[in-house]
Amino acid sequence: MEILGKVITVDKLKSIAENGFGEMVKAVVDVDLEIIAIDAELHSDLEAFCLERDSKQKSLWGINYYPEMEGEDFIEFDSMINIRPSQGNNSRGVEDESIHKRIIEITNKWIKRIG
Repeated sequence: MEILGKVITVDKLKSIAENGFGEMVKAVVDVDLEIIAIDAELHSDLEAFCLERDSKQKSLWGINYYPEMEGEDFIEFDSMINIRPSQGNNSRGVEDESIHKRIIEITNKWIKRIG
């Protein structure tokens, strides 16, 4: 597990995927601190990792990256940690469009497609 401390390429993400799930990398994005935790078997592990580093649970959202895909297929908004009725999110997705957009912005800040 790691929190991105510098920009990485999609190729780096591909190598992380190959060492894990094959085609996918699990990630948790903190929409307030603008950080991304990657590379764990479970979103809940990444969530705990972020909480130990001063993230607030309400700011953490689980996603999956598919480095072989492009456009909207690159990010899958699907995680058990996203189910929070107290925040109006009743599904594994990210129902609030502003949070959805924020996750994409933070992803674009930390992960670059080169070439």
